[in-house]
Amino acid sequence: MSVSRMKAAALASVLLMAGATSVLAAGSEADFKAAYAAAEAANKEAGALRNQWTTTAAALAAAKKAADAGDFDAGLASSKEAEALAKASIFQATSEKTLWKDLEIR
Repeated sequence: MSVSRMKAAALASVLLMAGATSVLAAGSEADFKAAYAAAEAANKEAGALRNQWTTTAAALAAAKKAADAGDFDAGLASSKEAEALAKASIFQATSEKTLWKDLEIR
């Protein structure tokens, strides 16, 4: 299996896990706030690695909008999605620090 296919498979599995965990019981405001803080922290780490994804920002915005409207279930789901996306971008940034050497022409 090529490096790019392994990377794509890893990212896909992270996103699938995020989708599986987004179907939760009714979330409270405290659950939302904890999930949103975790997503923001992961996104900040991705930013430090200079690899923030626009889809993460969109999921964070959707989470905040849903919570502001009082829909903490949707806000919690979007927060978890944003965290998974941020973690995938962190994985991408850290793996590409060394994997690019495999693609170098020698």
